[in-house]
Amino acid sequence: MSALWLVGLVLAVVAAALAPSGQDEDLAMPGTESQKAFDLLDQRFPQGNSQGAEARLVFQAPDGQRMTSARSRTAVAAALGSLAKGDQVASTTDPYQSGAVSKDGTIAYSTITYAVDAVDLTEHARRALADAAGRARDAGLTVEVGGSALDSEEAPGGTTELIGVGVAAVVLILALGSLVAAGLSLLTAFWGVAISFGLVSALAVPLGLTSTVAILALMLGLAVGIDYALFITSRFRDERAVGGEPEEAAGRAVGTAGSAVVFAGATVFIALVGLGVVGIPELTRMGLAGAGAVALAVLVALTLVPALFGFFGRRVLSRAVRRAMVPGNERPHPAEAGRPGLGIRWARFVLRRPVAVLLVAGLGLGAVAIPALSLELGLPGDESKSADTTERRAYDLLSDGFGPGFNGPLTVVVDMPGSANAKATADLVVDTVRRVDGVASVGAPVLSRSGDTAVLTAVPKTAPNSGETKDLVHAIRDAAPGVEARTGAGVLVTGTTALNIDISDAMSDALVPYLTVVIGLAVLLLLVVFRSILVPIKAALGFLLSVGAAFGVVVAVFQWGWAADLIGIEQTGPVMSLMPILIIGIVFGLAMDYEVFLVSRMRESHVHGASPGEAIVSGFRHSGRVVAAAAIIMISVFTGFIGMNNPTIQTMGVGLASAVAFDAFVVRMAIAPAVLALLGDRAWWLPRTLNRVLPNVDIEGEALSGRAPSPATTLPRLRHGGR
Repeated sequence: MSALWLVGLVLAVVAAALAPSGQDEDLAMPGTESQKAFDLLDQRFPQGNSQGAEARLVFQAPDGQRMTSARSRTAVAAALGSLAKGDQVASTTDPYQSGAVSKDGTIAYSTITYAVDAVDLTEHARRALADAAGRARDAGLTVEVGGSALDSEEAPGGTTELIGVGVAAVVLILALGSLVAAGLSLLTAFWGVAISFGLVSALAVPLGLTSTVAILALMLGLAVGIDYALFITSRFRDERAVGGEPEEAAGRAVGTAGSAVVFAGATVFIALVGLGVVGIPELTRMGLAGAGAVALAVLVALTLVPALFGFFGRRVLSRAVRRAMVPGNERPHPAEAGRPGLGIRWARFVLRRPVAVLLVAGLGLGAVAIPALSLELGLPGDESKSADTTERRAYDLLSDGFGPGFNGPLTVVVDMPGSANAKATADLVVDTVRRVDGVASVGAPVLSRSGDTAVLTAVPKTAPNSGETKDLVHAIRDAAPGVEARTGAGVLVTGTTALNIDISDAMSDALVPYLTVVIGLAVLLLLVVFRSILVPIKAALGFLLSVGAAFGVVVAVFQWGWAADLIGIEQTGPVMSLMPILIIGIVFGLAMDYEVFLVSRMRESHVHGASPGEAIVSGFRHSGRVVAAAAIIMISVFTGFIGMNNPTIQTMGVGLASAVAFDAFVVRMAIAPAVLALLGDRAWWLPRTLNRVLPNVDIEGEALSGRAPSPATTLPRLRHGGR
């Protein structure tokens, strides 16, 4: 088995090395007005919409001087002249001829269009752009550079990610008490991640996978890979510690913890694949790549991890267990009862005070979730980047010189096939748009060669991500029917700003339906796993609490700016519009991970005759420490990605790390046992009809032990505590 996985790893690495580099694509939202307009432009203006990357050189004159001075003109001409000779440069604009000089004369810009996309720009072309800016700086001008030509794929493997992995390694060593066992979990996780990352890289071009997709696959694959290996390794060690032979212990570990891994991985997989129903291709690709990484992590945990048990032998066990082994038969001496562990003491504390624990934990999460009520969605641009970047400084200079709306112009497309007077129709649209409140300026319309389409640019008075700009887009669209009624022409509003607004609106509309589907799925899956009505409902409500609290943290950090300096966020604004649904999909699966691993041990004790209270204590005795370690590992991995210079990844890291922390330590370890303590035997009640219909997945391993207690089919009396 190990040899097969080694072959798979080699093939994935070779495929990734030979595959061409992918490129980051603009978001698309099929069915929206802005996307329809983009598609129409591709049909009617094929040459104008097939250009490659763009760069913007933004010039600012020294204090007290103007860009219209002879010295400034000479400096700009020299800089642009050096660029015009480049092999990949398609065109450059002269700011003095194109009207790209601010009214006060202090700021000007030139647009450089390349014949290739940003990913295909050579290092020589990028260096020539930097040299042109440096040439103008040497002449005394302030020069900043923006545009898509500066876009580059974010590469994983930075310092913060390595710190996260380091923390995970330390936690594994402390939790397992064995360097070999910790190394086994890390080795298998990296093995699976390397294969999934190689596959994503190899398929980047044919499937249009971006760097963000690859990083998400890496993030999820690493986190769940370590956790799944940890759960199976921990169960194997438990079986060996009570005298099980290596082969038998490995089989029971896969049959019990492995079954839990399959169900936990299935929930993550289904939730991520379900992201495709939203209708955004990029979100669909992210979901599929993440789901693939999770599926691979499950396969590695079920096959490679047990195979390595045989390779490492007794070294997987802790030193204390190895010392207790009787020479010859490797069976441990009966362990003397010692002081209860932290998990057992906590479980008993919750059993004594379930109402107090439930109130404190529930109200605490509710308080953290309050900022989520102010959630605003948007798509970040250069304004969200650090002020240390030239893109952000170029954005600020353009805003100062040409108004805050200059960085987010709106494109108005007039579709007028068969129009008797295309120019008059276009002029009417210009006049209509100009009269809309919030429009700073409207450019002259450009007609297609066939005269059936006109394009004009409207510059808002407000910044791209502001609420006023969103209202302006809707106001222009509300004014369009009047023109359409008089002329028969179609008027569509598009552009990057309008598309971002449409995507944000679509995300807001899809949030509640997707959440409803996820919650329904959680209840159904856990109904099958635990054969209980109330346990799945409790799990779903707890998931809502943890997700709400995570959204509260995201809003507080990225919208309100709380602790933003700690993670390098200098500009607050709307939350990345893809984040809420993406976080819901991922956290749903991870929350069900902890629910399955912790509560399955409780149910295992319950079906063997333990009282409700004893079952809760047993669950924490066997799984509490492992679940806590798994959560810390996952938090460490997600936190490690916060340091990346990518707003999408930063938001994802903060949201997922906080969600896992809330779900594992507050919901699953405080609220869940408190609710189960209050419910008593009722927690495991299942109607007779459902008991006959539902499949028996045997997640407790009853078939392995040969004992199959009869499930309760009537409603028992409520008992508290069970101490």
